[in-house]
Amino acid sequence: MEPPQPAGFAALLMHRVRPQSVPWLLGRLARGPSVLGRVPGLRFAKVLGSGLDGGFGLRPGWDCQGVFAVFDGIDAAQAFAFRSPVAAAYSDTAVEGFGMTLRVTSARGSWDGFELSAVSARAPGGPVAALTRASIRPSKMLRFWRHSPGSESSLSRAPGCRVAVGLGEAPLLRQATFSLWENQDAMDAYARHGEHQAAIAASRAEDMFSESLFARFEPVELHGLWRGLSVRAGAGLQHV
Repeated sequence: MEPPQPAGFAALLMHRVRPQSVPWLLGRLARGPSVLGRVPGLRFAKVLGSGLDGGFGLRPGWDCQGVFAVFDGIDAAQAFAFRSPVAAAYSDTAVEGFGMTLRVTSARGSWDGFELSAVSARAPGGPVAALTRASIRPSKMLRFWRHSPGSESSLSRAPGCRVAVGLGEAPLLRQATFSLWENQDAMDAYARHGEHQAAIAASRAEDMFSESLFARFEPVELHGLWRGLSVRAGAGLQHV
């Protein structure tokens, strides 16, 4: 038997739907990955809620939803993100949204026991993406959320950050952040300074997480519209 292919390719779908489609969206969130059906090459998937306007606050954004999925090859990830019935269903109900495919360049930790695999080194100079997610210990929840608002608001304002979305599996305790950056230097400048660095230091010192995942990616292809940004493969990220 051949060994399994590395779980090194991912797709992210993020959409904000029309008000009349919110019940449909909530139904998908309640059912979880089973709503995706049988997807070729799929190794792992999460259907994720979001904060208001796709942000990071405690107020839920009932009209926003993300899907993060991991595949054993880039072709399967591309097919899911841009040509699958799942992607079409979101697009048909969306006010705005985007699809993105990614190649894992580094990963540390796990998500429900699942580990990503790095499949390439980071290409110098180009755009980079980051995913951080954590299962927050209930006893540490208040401490975590005391640090989180300042850290996340600084992310949305950080130089070089082009897309930033807050995602979550469960209110307050299972949270994730996805961000897309112009280059590695911009991402590092945010990660190593200011309120984000203070939040990371506090989470480690106080052992806030029962499980966490920190992953970095090279974007492969991206299309869509999100919060005033038109996102197109090969054309960078530009305000509309």
